Amino acid sequence: MAGYVLGIDVGGSSVKAGQVDVTAGRLSGELTALPTPQPATPAALTAVLKQLAWQYPDSRGRIGIAFPSVIKGGVVLTAANIDRSWIGTDAAALAQRASGRAVLFLNDADAAGLAEMRWGAGRGCTGTVIMLTFGTGIGTALFSGGQLFPNTELGHLELNGMDAEKRASARARTEEKLEFPAWAQRVNEYLAAMQRLFWPDVFILGGAVSERFAEFAPLLSSPAELRPAHFGNRAGVIGAALAASDERH
Repeated sequence: MAGYVLGIDVGGSSVKAGQVDVTAGRLSGELTALPTPQPATPAALTAVLKQLAWQYPDSRGRIGIAFPSVIKGGVVLTAANIDRSWIGTDAAALAQRASGRAVLFLNDADAAGLAEMRWGAGRGCTGTVIMLTFGTGIGTALFSGGQLFPNTELGHLELNGMDAEKRASARARTEEKLEFPAWAQRVNEYLAAMQRLFWPDVFILGGAVSERFAEFAPLLSSPAELRPAHFGNRAGVIGAALAASDERH
């Protein structure tokens, strides 16, 4: 469906929203961001989603919401970086009641991957592509032949006895005050583990840290091609809007 669609991306520190031109694959205007409530309970976060939705009355159709969880049928099934009271919640129904509009919830990394595969760094890739978003955790989106295998959650792969995202996420780099060489070594370990399992042709590296790709890219090593995400921290918003506009979802 052509037109402007509202995309929202729920993160650990902020909730971003933007109106997206889903025919051209770009934002129409600037992103709006509000702090993620702490704790991010269903009631507290739904109030933020409602506030953001009301700021974009000209957007059309369903609202797309990228969320840091496994999502099936609009229901939240995991809570690695959100309040555990979300587990079992029909998030789509909750947000629909609050906003008065139909809502599509999907995994945040899947949303980012959809944007990159349609319009960004993965455009035209027909092999195996893995989108990695480095932020509060590590989000993953797996594509084969251009098709998404949803809810992979490969940031929880075990790496040196712990979840990979506890060791190699952007938050781990910040909290442990790691310079890029030390952090890149951890990322290389993670890329190698992913390579052994999936043999991808391309890794797309996203999240806010991707804005500094030129600084740490020479420190990375992988048989797969490494590409920076085209949309950076806008990918979740754009991909959520794309998914909401696509009748197949």
